[in-house]
Amino acid sequence: MVRGKLILICQVGGEFVTNNDGSLSYGRGDAHALDISSETGFDDLKVKLAEMCNFECDSLSIKYFLPGNKRTLITIANDKDLKRMKDFHENSVTADIFVMGKEGFDPRSLDLNANRETGIKQAETVTAAGASRSAANTPTTSKVAPRKKSRNAKPADSVNAVNETPRSHSRSAVTSKKSRAARTASDDGVDVNLTPNGTETTADATDHSPDTIDMSATPADTVKKRRRTASWRFGANGPAIVSVTEDDEESQEMTKSTPRRKNSRARWLDSVTKDVEQQIDSESWSDDSDSDSLVPSSSNNSIRKLVASWKKGITGEGQDFKGVQEFREALQKFAIAHRFGYKMRKNDATRVSGFCVAEGCPWRIVASWVPSERVFRIKKMNETHTCGGESWKSAHPAKNLLVNIIKDRLKDSPHHKPKEIAKGILQDFGLQLNYSQVWRGIEDAREQLQGSYKEAYNQLPWYCEKIEEANPGSFAKLLIGDEKKFQRLFLSFHATIHGFESGCRPLLFLDAISLKSKYHEMLLTATALDGDDGIFPVAFAIVDVENDESWRWFLEQLRSAVLTSQPITFVSDKDKGLMKSVLEVFENSHHGHSIYYLMDSYIRNLKGPFQGEGRASLPGNLLAAARAVRHDGFKMFAEQIKRVSSIAYDWIMQNEPEYWANALFKGELFSQITFDVAESYANWVEEAWELPIIQKVEFLRCKVMELINSRQTDSSKWSTKLTPSKEEIVKEESFKARYLKVLFSSDTLFEVHDTSINVVDLNKRECSCVTWKATGLPCCHAIAVFNSTGRNPYDYCSRYFTVDCFRTTYSESVNPVPAIVNPGVREEAMPDDEQVLPPGNIRAPPPMKKYKRSKSHDIIRRSVCCTRCKGVGHNKATCKETL
Repeated sequence: MVRGKLILICQVGGEFVTNNDGSLSYGRGDAHALDISSETGFDDLKVKLAEMCNFECDSLSIKYFLPGNKRTLITIANDKDLKRMKDFHENSVTADIFVMGKEGFDPRSLDLNANRETGIKQAETVTAAGASRSAANTPTTSKVAPRKKSRNAKPADSVNAVNETPRSHSRSAVTSKKSRAARTASDDGVDVNLTPNGTETTADATDHSPDTIDMSATPADTVKKRRRTASWRFGANGPAIVSVTEDDEESQEMTKSTPRRKNSRARWLDSVTKDVEQQIDSESWSDDSDSDSLVPSSSNNSIRKLVASWKKGITGEGQDFKGVQEFREALQKFAIAHRFGYKMRKNDATRVSGFCVAEGCPWRIVASWVPSERVFRIKKMNETHTCGGESWKSAHPAKNLLVNIIKDRLKDSPHHKPKEIAKGILQDFGLQLNYSQVWRGIEDAREQLQGSYKEAYNQLPWYCEKIEEANPGSFAKLLIGDEKKFQRLFLSFHATIHGFESGCRPLLFLDAISLKSKYHEMLLTATALDGDDGIFPVAFAIVDVENDESWRWFLEQLRSAVLTSQPITFVSDKDKGLMKSVLEVFENSHHGHSIYYLMDSYIRNLKGPFQGEGRASLPGNLLAAARAVRHDGFKMFAEQIKRVSSIAYDWIMQNEPEYWANALFKGELFSQITFDVAESYANWVEEAWELPIIQKVEFLRCKVMELINSRQTDSSKWSTKLTPSKEEIVKEESFKARYLKVLFSSDTLFEVHDTSINVVDLNKRECSCVTWKATGLPCCHAIAVFNSTGRNPYDYCSRYFTVDCFRTTYSESVNPVPAIVNPGVREEAMPDDEQVLPPGNIRAPPPMKKYKRSKSHDIIRRSVCCTRCKGVGHNKATCKETL
């Protein structure tokens, strides 16, 4: 997605037609343009599409094609599918989607999402026939109907701004209209806003101050720009709205008088309250005849019904319960529903008495166990409250109740943040919680849902056994340190070992990713590339600390798992200093420096002065120098860098080009891989960071299993000789070869005339341009010879790039481990000698030592460069040179 935005070309009303080549085309329909951002959710998009296309929301079906693949339709059914679609089109401005469903839009589905910031903006409607042309030429900001500008909005931002529902404290009545009328008014240039209950108001700058949201802004920018017009307070009569000035005065007074730690907690709680108050201001409220306090009408009707049922949990004297625990839970919920706080005077298994915490309030309750009837009965209850809700300020929810509420929310969304949960509980139940309360509740809830984080380490020996049983030929090695603490776990599956040895180039990328866990373990990975340059996980390890010792141990286990006679090329971040360990463990191997990390370091260290083409040309020239297969080509691009910046040239030469430049490197070439190979692992970890270790490892195993299975399925549909990316390269070289002149020297030796003269030797499978040998694919000169002699170019391609070899890579599958979804506790008691304790890293360990050059050799300095005279050591304001 370009700049975090994507324009969806939504095609509807047409039909798919199968072409002669098996591809699908869509025609005879209409198309609409819709802008989405990186934060747009599936539910929001679904409602917007249903409204725009007049479809029933539940019947809506959204499909799209993968870039370059018009044969298979992919369905978007949830947020994860939508994220994948955005990732597939991350470098595109537009994407085609196809919308189908049953006619008849229900406006109530719009009401449920009226208060949500969706990041969706409708653009102009286009015809299906012109959809592809519009997609090609559509700018990143689409044309929208004219709107009134906010006073605070800059003119340049007006195109990217949308208006939120205006907040008003008055309960003025408005006339309800249909959404179609709203669209008509908007088309005429009148700014129409929809209130949460489906009514419309015409935006007027004199009456309201709607917020303006910049669609290109980050979430932090949006929070900074958000205007708060009211604050939520619990007064004598329950919840009340107060002005911002009161908020600010109280917060300043608190800042002066409270310690820093308490002050930070108070600021966190204040930010949660202010977020909730903005939702409260824009929501409708319903009065309850049983209570003087107001209860927000949430879009989730089940929560309102639940709280309403709590109000009837305590009915009065003579009510019976099965036991004291049931009574306590009913009393807690009763107090929350009626918004008052209470304390226990006596609280044991046979007798419970409680009173309202507000001084002078007569509310009381007494209940006790009745042995003859075996029930817990309310004996006395004074239902009168004179505190007017004042006791609600002192209310503290019981731990079990709080954990159950949080647990229900984590079931729906496991990645909820503490602030989001606190905001939701405050909005739904009126409970004001600080950060530590919510965090402890989250930990307890996750332990109930997923099992104990600490006890999960005890399952690792059992899990290693099951992995090797379910996947014969796999390697699972667990290392336990002193005091039975976990140190390292190595895993390599038979399917990945077989795939690497049988179908992948002898090339492995080494990297490390943080697991973001409570004990700060690190994930070490060894990743190969398949014939289509896709990542292929070979092995990974979880270690307590990333250091030279843990990396060496990982390489030793990898050496035991991978039994190949070919010298392997290892690629890693130069700063990790892994070369020594690699060359000691893997004899006759090669080690190179990752282009991805090298480029990152290069860009960070680029300092002026710059001449000629300027700084912008330097990254491209570095990449061209790395990919040049001839020494003279490398030297030419290095000289171009030198003409722009001699400092950058010296940096390149001192960063050992013999370990990353194609022209100088002696191992398997890898400079074409400029992306982050470990990104997939990082994304996987991001999805499972909160899981206990054994479930986290199982999650990684499932991801590898899914990856292998999906590529088995994809490759079964290929009909070409080579993988898609390599097939494209051969076609490009074949096009270049059409007009080359070929002279015969012998049956196997040829001279090809291009801008220069190149010699092709078929016996050695070499061309003097060196491209054939470097890439494994015939260059245009070799293909010209094949065309002249009637040979097939595919017979001279490296076997690693053939579809048959690709299928061999993914021919084996990773088998699931039985009964690992919820491992629980083993039936037999675990012996003391098999117990595994978590690592001792409660705090994050120091990062791995970076291997850097000494200061005498590190020529890159942070220096000030003058843009006026190009001199160093001063800027334009202090420049004294006469020009």
